Amino acid sequence: MKKTKWLISPVVLWLSLFLILPMAIVVVISFLGRDEFGNLVIQFSLDNYARFFDSLYLGIYWDTIALSVLTTLICVLISYPLAYYIANAGPTRQKIWLLFITVPFWINFLIRTYAWVLLLRSQGVVNSFLMDIGIIDEPLKMLYTKGAVLLGMVYTFIPYMVLPIYVSLEQMDRKLLEAASDLGASRWRAFWHITLPQTKSGMMTGSVLVFVSTAGMYVVTDILGGSKSTMLSNIIQTQFLGARDWPFGAALSVIFAITSLVLIYLFNMALRSRHERSKEGRA
Repeated sequence: MKKTKWLISPVVLWLSLFLILPMAIVVVISFLGRDEFGNLVIQFSLDNYARFFDSLYLGIYWDTIALSVLTTLICVLISYPLAYYIANAGPTRQKIWLLFITVPFWINFLIRTYAWVLLLRSQGVVNSFLMDIGIIDEPLKMLYTKGAVLLGMVYTFIPYMVLPIYVSLEQMDRKLLEAASDLGASRWRAFWHITLPQTKSGMMTGSVLVFVSTAGMYVVTDILGGSKSTMLSNIIQTQFLGARDWPFGAALSVIFAITSLVLIYLFNMALRSRHERSKEGRA
């Protein structure tokens, strides 16, 4: 028991210094005030949380939730078939596909994002190609829209979904699939009752990574969305770096951290409930 405590003590120390302590500082700042110069004033106040309920910030909050959830769902729908194909491919093809999945990590994130600007702008590659082949007569408005932001988010975070699902597919017990086939189960029925439940941990991990990363991403929104698409992360960045309103930025951070935890918990409960219903149906 003592050896176990010594082994986990570095992890506990790391989390305490770089996760718990900074979050505690943010929580404390969220209850403070500020003067006209942006300096923190030590006084307990709930005004920062009350400002959140302004219609402007509530609208941005719900837009952020919707975009994060939609990005996560699209990543699941695209990544699961891809991960399934890779997991069932031969060793050589697996290495090639995994290389393709990880190649974007070798390129600077900003360069990859600005590449979408070259593709989607009015005189960009996509519009020029469509006009050259006669499909459109004038450029389409693709850049600086919510659709462009969604596309950039999905492109950015698909690897975060594919890899966890691929790992869970690789670790699943394939003997159960053989047993289901011997008992006359169709491939779809075997997938629904065996493969999908055994890979829910990979989907859960990928969903958490994508949702949290999307909710905290402001670079893609700035570059591909411009001023017409704003997320809560952009507001938080502005409060800390531009407006020097740290208490309000901290309050928004706390609110969205709590929201993320609640949504992750509900998603986990939904997966667990579906798995339990599936077990009862098999029984």
